[in-house]
Amino acid sequence: MRDLGVLAEVFPSETPASELAGLRGVIISGGPSSVYDPGSATIDPSLLASGIPVLGICYGQQLMAHLLGGQVQKGDRGEYGLAQLDLAEADDALFRGIAGRQQVWMSHRDLVSAPPAGFGVLAGTVTCPIAAISAPDRRLYAVQFHPEVAHTPSGSQILSNFVFGICGAVRDWNPAGQIAALEAKIRETSDGRSVFFFVSGGVDSTVAYTLCLNSLGPERVHGAYVDTGMMREGETDFVRANFAALGASRFQVEYAEPQFLAALDGAIEPEQKRHIIGEEFVKVQERILETQRFLDGRWILGQGTIYPDTIESGGTAKADLIKTHHNRVAGIQKLIEEGRVIEPLSSFYKDEVRTIGQQLGISRALLDRHPFPGPGLAIRCLCSSASGPPVKTADGWVLPIRSVGVQGDSRTYRAALAIDDFPAEADETAHLVNRNEGVNRVVVMVRACTRIPEMSANPAHLTRERLSRLRRADAIVRRISHESGFDRQIWQFPVILIPFGVADRPDSVVLRPVDSVDGMTANSVRMPAELLDRMARELSEVEGVAGVFYDLTNKPPATIEWE
Repeated sequence: MRDLGVLAEVFPSETPASELAGLRGVIISGGPSSVYDPGSATIDPSLLASGIPVLGICYGQQLMAHLLGGQVQKGDRGEYGLAQLDLAEADDALFRGIAGRQQVWMSHRDLVSAPPAGFGVLAGTVTCPIAAISAPDRRLYAVQFHPEVAHTPSGSQILSNFVFGICGAVRDWNPAGQIAALEAKIRETSDGRSVFFFVSGGVDSTVAYTLCLNSLGPERVHGAYVDTGMMREGETDFVRANFAALGASRFQVEYAEPQFLAALDGAIEPEQKRHIIGEEFVKVQERILETQRFLDGRWILGQGTIYPDTIESGGTAKADLIKTHHNRVAGIQKLIEEGRVIEPLSSFYKDEVRTIGQQLGISRALLDRHPFPGPGLAIRCLCSSASGPPVKTADGWVLPIRSVGVQGDSRTYRAALAIDDFPAEADETAHLVNRNEGVNRVVVMVRACTRIPEMSANPAHLTRERLSRLRRADAIVRRISHESGFDRQIWQFPVILIPFGVADRPDSVVLRPVDSVDGMTANSVRMPAELLDRMARELSEVEGVAGVFYDLTNKPPATIEWE
């Protein structure tokens, strides 16, 4: 909605209809549950008889149908990723200006098998015959697919039709126009106190830091950068130079690699690693705060948290936990509860943060940087207790290496399917995931010292040796991507190290270039063949690397990062 220039707010799903009176319209979002699950999200049913236009999306369509007497059932198989939508002949206000077969983005298992009385079926896919319904006389509309993601090309038009054509809303939102209000809020929240920032050097923390710097002045904003040992090659020097250019007179670098490596020793599960890293950050923070007297009541903690961090950490009432972000672990939550945290960007999305950064005059060199996770290389260096060869299927080989995904708005932790060649069709990857139970990702072998069935998984932990191997591979990928200009064609390019190889080359590298707008969904991007060959040749020469794989999976069903 905000991309369309319309102010939108998020409410708990059970908000009474009386509290929503006067709104131009209401959207019921997707969610991880089934409408038949005990305690699943619901709405005040009287909202559907209030006369306010309502649009249900994914779970929202299922809930609308369920509450109004339609039928919802579990589908024969899930539908995650790209699908082809066929529109009915009848004209409808929701699809005005849209005709013919449309590419849409799906992420569901349940579906509507019979619409409520008085509803017409507007569109369907092969897997989901009832993919859009409406009762225009009651101002009720719903779709099973996700129009809000960039990967439904006609989605913006559908939402525009609802917001402006059906709801009669007007444009009243611009993220760049929020700066004065944000800075005023910072001054109000700080209430005469100074702000201490632990910065990552990325877009979010830099924009949040700059807002505080502008609001309070350099003497009231202190920045610290923690080098955990999980950083990219040259990252610490880059951050130090960048903050000097911002005019940060109070800035320090804290080297803490031994502490983090010791704490992560033996950790394998992604959530365990994220929790450990988050808690170690808090320990470092507490040590700095205590030794430098930042706990005397005159200081509060600043963070660059953005809205997707909260969503994916299960921070809204009915959302599923996808992954715990390092700024949402227990120690940070305690500081939030004590009123000692300020997060200027917590209600903004990544693209909106960049818009604010441009308005603040932050350099394009920083704003255009690819996102890099707070836990650093630790969550790109996969660990495992498993050993053994991959399992052959009709479609390829299931690797005994698991990664995090998001399917049906829920977190999954499943294996990757490896294939020998790039599929001819872009949507074949989604079909492969949907056909293979227990898989949330598809990778293709690009180059290796041997064939896939002759490689195997091996027990592996986070070590300096493996982190150094990944750091070297990441530097190669970044250099070649920058020299070729490929980095300007994509949104992010994670490089993953997986414990899958042969005896003297125990690891393989996975390339993960993606395109996205806000990080909530993403498309895998195919690299030019000559560029990929050059990159794979250099990577295969890194000591200990057995193979180079290419991640073909969109988000969903995979996440952008592997952990």
